[in-house]
Amino acid sequence: MRIRHVQAWWVRVPIQTDRQHRSDFGQVRTFDAAILRIETDDGLVGWGEGKNAAGSAGTYGALVHMLNHEIAPQLIGLHAGDIGVIWEMLYNGVRHETAAAAGHAMPQLARRGLSIAAISAVDIALWDIFGKSLGKPVWQLLGGRKLERMPAYASGGWANAETIGDQLKSYVEAGGFKAVKMRVGAMDGAPHISAERVRAARKALGPGIDLMVDAHGTYTVAEAKRFAGMVADCDLAWFEEPVIADDKPGMAELRAATSVPIATGESEATRYAFRDLAMLKSADIFQPDPAFCGGISEAMKIGTIASAFNLRFAPHLWAGAPCFFAGLHVCAASPASFTIEYSLGANPMIHDLIEETVTVEGGMIAIPDSPGLGFTVSERFLEAHKQSA
Repeated sequence: MRIRHVQAWWVRVPIQTDRQHRSDFGQVRTFDAAILRIETDDGLVGWGEGKNAAGSAGTYGALVHMLNHEIAPQLIGLHAGDIGVIWEMLYNGVRHETAAAAGHAMPQLARRGLSIAAISAVDIALWDIFGKSLGKPVWQLLGGRKLERMPAYASGGWANAETIGDQLKSYVEAGGFKAVKMRVGAMDGAPHISAERVRAARKALGPGIDLMVDAHGTYTVAEAKRFAGMVADCDLAWFEEPVIADDKPGMAELRAATSVPIATGESEATRYAFRDLAMLKSADIFQPDPAFCGGISEAMKIGTIASAFNLRFAPHLWAGAPCFFAGLHVCAASPASFTIEYSLGANPMIHDLIEETVTVEGGMIAIPDSPGLGFTVSERFLEAHKQSA
């Protein structure tokens, strides 16, 4: 089971005009990702995904070049089952042998950003291969599946105050969701405008549906406090990414000032960043993105930190199929997980990139039983949408 071939592509899928939305990322016209294929000498194929943009649109030329020209040569000939060893090798760079012998990390200088995004893609693909080699779903290799179906929440919510209620109610009806998430923050201009939208959403949904808000890190601490005060009577299930990820003390200040649970982590990479969030008491809910935080291996470690600090775990899964399915398996095996993000915006990178149909019924999503991650990439769709990078 030696790695024989590694190939990454920048996959860019246009979103039809009537399904586009506008947020603080601007008008989202495409869905982009770095999709990775790893093949072993015995014919097993694993698929991974790396991300360098929190939104669905992004520029992936540099990440794909890194995967194909810097990472791939290091992987050829290695045993695909040595997932943890490969992770540490890529993280520690030229000092990986010294780090292994010493028993502690000695990472290369560029240990975040593109480096971890590339490692994430490799890690997800290797877990896919490992599961297929044993004929078992990845969740079984991670410790087991605590539930066959898990609660999912509908993620979207960009409409104005006049129509946000109808938009979110359409989500509830689409999959029987018991929880929905809407966007707030810089896209609205001022906190009071976001607050007006949230109050309209709560009025339309009633008290029986959980409502979460996501500011994409666009508030200052002062603005986030103002907004939280304005919606204090809306019974929010969480306030996601209230301030930039680099301001962990500011996030802790906000958390201490509000009763609304604080969720964050989609812009964080590795267990070390989440250790800091826990120690600073900055968050109630960890949201690592498997395609950015370090893959399945690191997401599981982050889930363990959440469990140890009596926090909860809800990975960021606005993503393509490899990342989304990785999140399903991680959540199935993590004691701290409790919900799955399911995008209600246009997401061809899940629904069209793979042969399987991904649906939510009664607010629940099934955890795959198939070997590996449990999806089949549509080679024809991939070929039609890969970019030169």
